[in-house]
Amino acid sequence: MLARAGAVRCSGLATVRQGVLRARDRAASLNAMATTNPPAERSNGQQVRRLFDRLNAGNVDALRDCWTSDTVERFPDATLRGADAIAGYLKAALAALPDWHIHIERLVEQDDDVFVHRQLTGTHDGAPFQGVAPTGRRIVLDGMDHFVLRDGAIVSNFVVFDQMQFARAVDLLPPDRSPADRALKAAFNAKTRLARRLRR
Repeated sequence: MLARAGAVRCSGLATVRQGVLRARDRAASLNAMATTNPPAERSNGQQVRRLFDRLNAGNVDALRDCWTSDTVERFPDATLRGADAIAGYLKAALAALPDWHIHIERLVEQDDDVFVHRQLTGTHDGAPFQGVAPTGRRIVLDGMDHFVLRDGAIVSNFVVFDQMQFARAVDLLPPDRSPADRALKAAFNAKTRLARRLRR
């Protein structure tokens, strides 16, 4: 009886061991497939992350395969169409902020749409930008993008960033609630009151 019970226990342990080994081999096989057969296509979100990676590397021309001749980028100060116009705008921005870096705070994608909340940092010590000569000041600029992509290419991008934040960062506008800011607003309000009187 004891010998028979021992034999049953040994048989059961052997069966469990074989099951564990089979499961381990199956997991190893799946891992190997995942490693050797990566996804053939990027998701729209991955494509947008790739775009920002290349921008951070300063490689604007490498982004031309993301745009078509009909791609529209709407910036706060300009609406541009086509790869050449978009690349020219971005190169000018990079020339003004040679050390710029864009950090993605949040990215959400749904179907053709990708929404990005980002923060740009850099030093305004390169070329003039939007008519403002280099100031040597550090820039921290929050922004949002709404990309629409189809077949891996960008159809459009609606770009939003705080232009007043930029103007204050480069000292084009005085700090909020500072004496200079109050004086500027007082002068503006006086001008507005005068204009109203003249219209009567």
